[in-house]
Amino acid sequence: AAAMLRELRRRWGSYKYRFVPWLALNLRRQRRTLRYVPESSQDKVIADEDVFETLLKTFKALFINDFSRQADLLALLPEVKCQYMELLTVEQKQSKVNSCNRQGQHVLSPEEVLFNTLGFTVSRDRSSLVSAGTGVFVTKGFAPKGTVVSMYPGTVYRKHEPILFQSLGNPFIFRCIDGVLIDGNDKGLSRSVYRSCSRRDQLGPFQMSDESWLTAAPQNPLAVGQYVNNCSHEKAANVCYQEFDVPEHFPVELKQYLPNIVYSHDIESHLRCVVLVTLRDIKQGEELFSNYYTVVS
Repeated sequence: AAAMLRELRRRWGSYKYRFVPWLALNLRRQRRTLRYVPESSQDKVIADEDVFETLLKTFKALFINDFSRQADLLALLPEVKCQYMELLTVEQKQSKVNSCNRQGQHVLSPEEVLFNTLGFTVSRDRSSLVSAGTGVFVTKGFAPKGTVVSMYPGTVYRKHEPILFQSLGNPFIFRCIDGVLIDGNDKGLSRSVYRSCSRRDQLGPFQMSDESWLTAAPQNPLAVGQYVNNCSHEKAANVCYQEFDVPEHFPVELKQYLPNIVYSHDIESHLRCVVLVTLRDIKQGEELFSNYYTVVS
């Protein structure tokens, strides 16, 4: 009985930081559960420009790898098509593939694209923590300090938007510094809400978000951040969360890889994303561990 009680306390210790009703009741007593930092501008381990460049580089590589599936989209963007044709030609020459033989182009898995682009892969697996369920590991390569190693997917809710029913029994709700919530649950009502919002915002062949993170095979291999476990006394944090607003000039053809969508379509604001950034060098085989808040020293 004592062992069971200890395990329940341990689970609650990790779970409570994402439980919205608990956050509301403890708002005044424990600011740190709200990812408190002195100023939101200080909540940056790396510059937004570096986050943007990493996402752009990764998404472009995924797009080129999946080029044959982009015909309808590129037909509406002739200038963009020419740019990617040039990039594809360069890539084919580098890989010693005949650029005239499109059918001979070797299509890589998203994980292989990530490794070729950033030098590492991440994936979900059974956590090294006892009874912690799923975790996220660097499964191949090496992730240097200050690297975007994952993204936190899900539906983005503003402060006033309804999320009570989605929050019940949901350990995957992330609260940003300004009160914005991201529901990273890939099951139940949360799953249905995300899919509904994603299909609502699709414009012809232009997908404004990525639904594949809801499956076992995400087309954006970074979109597994909701499964990163909280650190403990035995397992120190090696990554931290960093909020990032997608700029207006983000390429429309690459939005299909963004694993976030806004709940309310009529709100004109930047799409909030949350990335996980390495606090130290992380080697192959290591599990990612994070704090649910950011502390700036």
